[in-house]
Amino acid sequence: MPHTERVAVTAAAGELLRSLAARHGPLMFHQSGGCCDGSSPMCYPVGMFMTGSGDVLLGALEVEGIDRVEVYMSRSQFKYWKYTHLTIDVVDGRGGGFSLEVPEGKRFLTRSRMFTDAELEELGLVPAAGRT
Repeated sequence: MPHTERVAVTAAAGELLRSLAARHGPLMFHQSGGCCDGSSPMCYPVGMFMTGSGDVLLGALEVEGIDRVEVYMSRSQFKYWKYTHLTIDVVDGRGGGFSLEVPEGKRFLTRSRMFTDAELEELGLVPAAGRT
């Protein structure tokens, strides 16, 4: 079982998630694919945004003091992002759409980096060296 995580959360974003969870209960993210919301991680109370067969569960964020926060992305967008590690962060400013942080004067932001060769191999995204 791979131990490479596809998603992570910064301490600042974790702090905001704790505050939002205290008011709204368990939370989840759906990584927006663009258009009106840009390409932002949208935060919702669990059950407010319905995921389906067209979505991929990237992983769950572990934030001390609250339930795990699952992070989803559309399957079509995942085709382009599957080689990328995502970190959910927070910055000052107003986000778009209906994400829970909007009234806080904050917005969640996705920071990304390409997986290392070792991570790609562990995730099964490249053949292991020497294998045929």
